[in-house]
Amino acid sequence: MTVKVSVVIAVYNPGKYVEDCINGLLRQSLTPDEFEVFFVDDGSTDETPARLDELAAEHAHFHVVHQEASGWSGKPRNTGIDAARGEYVMFVDHDDWLGDEALERMYDYGKANDADVVVGKMAGIGRPVPQELFRVNRPRATVENAPLIDSLTPHKMFRREFLEQHGMRFKEGRRRLEDHVFVVEAYLRARSVAVLGDYLCYYHITRDDGSNAGFQRFDPVGYFTNLREALDVVEELTEPGPLRDKLFSRWLRNEMVERLRGNRLLKLPEDYAEELYREIRGVITERFGPGVFERVAPTQRVVAGLIAADLYEDVRALARWEAGIKPTGTLSSLAWEDGVLNVGFTSEYQVDGEPMTFRRDGERDLLGLPLSDKALEALAGQDITLEAPVGRSDVDLVVRHREDARQFYLPVECELHRVDAGDGSFRQRITARAVLDPETAAAGEPLDKGLWDLHLRIKSCGWSKETRLGAVRGEDVDAGRLAALTGEPRRLVLPYWTDGPGNLSLDVDQHTNKLEREAVALMDPARAVVEGSAVRLPLPLHGTADAGDPVRLRFERKNVGKYPADAVTDGRTVTATLPLDKLTGKRWAVRIGVPSAGRGEPKWTRLPVDVVVAEDGTARVIDRHTPPAGRSAPKKPAQPRPLWRRAAGRIKRALMNEQKKS
Repeated sequence: MTVKVSVVIAVYNPGKYVEDCINGLLRQSLTPDEFEVFFVDDGSTDETPARLDELAAEHAHFHVVHQEASGWSGKPRNTGIDAARGEYVMFVDHDDWLGDEALERMYDYGKANDADVVVGKMAGIGRPVPQELFRVNRPRATVENAPLIDSLTPHKMFRREFLEQHGMRFKEGRRRLEDHVFVVEAYLRARSVAVLGDYLCYYHITRDDGSNAGFQRFDPVGYFTNLREALDVVEELTEPGPLRDKLFSRWLRNEMVERLRGNRLLKLPEDYAEELYREIRGVITERFGPGVFERVAPTQRVVAGLIAADLYEDVRALARWEAGIKPTGTLSSLAWEDGVLNVGFTSEYQVDGEPMTFRRDGERDLLGLPLSDKALEALAGQDITLEAPVGRSDVDLVVRHREDARQFYLPVECELHRVDAGDGSFRQRITARAVLDPETAAAGEPLDKGLWDLHLRIKSCGWSKETRLGAVRGEDVDAGRLAALTGEPRRLVLPYWTDGPGNLSLDVDQHTNKLEREAVALMDPARAVVEGSAVRLPLPLHGTADAGDPVRLRFERKNVGKYPADAVTDGRTVTATLPLDKLTGKRWAVRIGVPSAGRGEPKWTRLPVDVVVAEDGTARVIDRHTPPAGRSAPKKPAQPRPLWRRAAGRIKRALMNEQKKS
C-alpha cells in the first residue's frame, strides 16, 4: 500500500515531553501501513535516543535517524524530507501532539482539494495560535483570500512532490525564523492550499519548564537578519503593490510592533529593549513604506509611526498606558429555551480600572492616547491620524475545553453603544447575545463530555484581548443555572459558576458531581411532597425532561440497602411510588438517576431532601440538613490546630521520648 503521510519530527533533548508526541502518533486512525514516522535525533544527550530506538523496534512504521547536533531544527527536518516516502510530509515538534484523526482527515482533505499544502486547525496550550484562519474550512485558500500569513509555523502537510519540484528545504544551522522562510515560499508557490478548520489537528504546547525553543530570548541582530530573509522571499515571488504590502504587514505587526507594546516591552531589561527597538527600527525604515503601515490596525500604525520617527520614549510611554488596558465582561442574562442556552452579556475596555474613553472631533472619533506634542507632530507628518474606527468594534464568545484547549466560536449578535463621558469624550459599550446549542456548538457536532469554559474577546481599534465571562454578572442569570437534558442519547448539560472568581462554565454529561452542589443551592425542599405512597420532587433540571426520559429515583441508607422506585417525569417534577414495605421506620437519602450518554446506567446524584417513613407507613419529605428526631443540630466541626502549634506538639513529644530513653 502507498504510504499516505510521512511524519517528520526533529528531536533534541525533549525529555518527558516526547511521550505525548509518541502517544498521539500511536493513536492515529490511519493504519500503520498508511503512514510512517521519522524521528530525527539531532545529537540528543538525554535518554531520548534509547527511548526512540526501543519504540522503532516495537513498531515497524516508526524509524529513528541519529545525526550529530546541528544546533537547530532545519537540518533534521531536511533529513526527514530526504527519507520520506509518503505522498505528503507532515512536520511535528517533539513536544507537541496530534489529534487522533489528524493525519487521516488532513490527508483526505488535501487529496479531495488537490492541495499542495494542508493546514490543520491548531490549539495553543499556554501559547497563542491563529484564531481567525480556522473559523471555517477553506478548501481553496490563498494569501489573498484568507489570513494564511498568520500561520507560519511548519506544523502542516506538504505534498512531497511539490517540495521536490521546487527544491524546497529548510535553512540550516543555528538560526531563527527558518520556518517563516519555508512556509511563506510554500504559500506563494502552491497551486492550492487547504485549511481544515472543523477538526482540531495539532496541539501546540508550552512546556511546564518554559524551555520551548521559541520562548528563549534571542539576539536581536541575528533575529532580524533572519527575518529579512523571509521578506526577501516575498519580494522574489510577488510584485510591488497591495499584496506585498499585506504580506509585509504580518511581520510589522507580529514581530515588531507587538514586541514594543504594553507589558511585553516593559518587562524586558532596558538595555535589551533598546537594542531590540534599534533593530526593529532598522527593518522598518529599510523595507516598509506607507502602504505597509496602512495594512495594520490604528493603534499598531501609531506605534509603527513612533518607531519610524525614532521617538523611543513615546513608545515606552504608550506601552505604560496600554499595560493598564483590561477587557471586561458582565453576564446580564442566562436562560434555557428549547434545549438551547441563551447568553446575554455586556463588555467594554477599561484602563487602570476606569472605562476607556474616546474623543469626538467634529465628525471623527479619535483615540485618546497619551502622546506628546512632538509625537503628534511626527505622526501628522507621516499622515498617520488618531482616528478610531469604533464602529467596527466586535466581540467573540468562544467555548473552550478545559483540558485540551479545543475551542469553538458561538453565534453572537452585538450592538455598539456610545455612553457620554463628558468633556466631548465617550465610552463604548457592547451588548451582545450568544446562542449555545450543546448539540451543534462544536462546529456542528455536540460538545464532548468534560468541562467547557466561556471566554469573550473584544476586538477594537487594534486591541484584541480576552477575558472569562461571568465573574461580574447581573441579576437575571439564575434561571440558566439549572441543568438541561439535551440530545439523543440524552445527556446532562449543567451551567455553573467556577470556584473562586465564579466564572461561567459548563459540565457536559456529568463529568463531575457538580449537579449535587447546584441542586442543594437551587432546589427548594419545601416543594417536595408525599401523598400516600407517592412522592413528588422538583427536578434539579430545566423543563427539558420529557415524559419518556429515563430519569429514575432510588432510596438508600448506608449498610441497609438501595431501593429503586418507578418514576415518571412531566418535565419539571419527578413522581415515584415509594416501596413502603422496604422503607418503613427509617430515614432514607434520595438519589436521582440522570441519563449519561457515555454509560449504560444513569449517574446517581443525591438530592437535598430525605424521605422518612414512620412505623405506621406514613411518609414525609424533609430537608436533608434537618437533624434526626431527638438529636440536636450537629456541632460546628472543630478547626484544625495551626501548623505552628502542631509542630510545637511534635517537638515536645520528641523531647519527652528522649528524656524517657535517658
